[in-house]
Amino acid sequence: MEIIKYPDEENFLDAVNADEPLLVLIAFDGSRIIACQIDEAVEHHILLKKAGFPDTDINKYFRIVVDRDGADWTFVCPENYSSITLKDKKIGEFFKNGMRIIPAALKQIGYDVPIEIPKRYRRHFDLMGG
Repeated sequence: MEIIKYPDEENFLDAVNADEPLLVLIAFDGSRIIACQIDEAVEHHILLKKAGFPDTDINKYFRIVVDRDGADWTFVCPENYSSITLKDKKIGEFFKNGMRIIPAALKQIGYDVPIEIPKRYRRHFDLMGG
């Protein structure tokens, strides 16, 4: 697994030690983590670009904001996620994969915290029947 700490290891560790919120991007296959203190990039797509990747690749990553209290998952299932055509099944697979990959990735950077989906992102669950 590739772990990119933006802008560098020292700044990342300073943020972790101060319990500053971190922006975290986790590749859908779990192969890459990109993380920084939230004020370094403000938005996930900006972090992706600052880390040297096209910001148009944002739909290849789970988007998380984490601190010692928990992780908020920006739950946005891309239209092209998996080969599943039925939206409710696709969203279900996205959720299942995220709940498997996200905790494992967060542990790699020192966070073993509960994952929450903020209320504003729960609209997708209506498609799955709650």
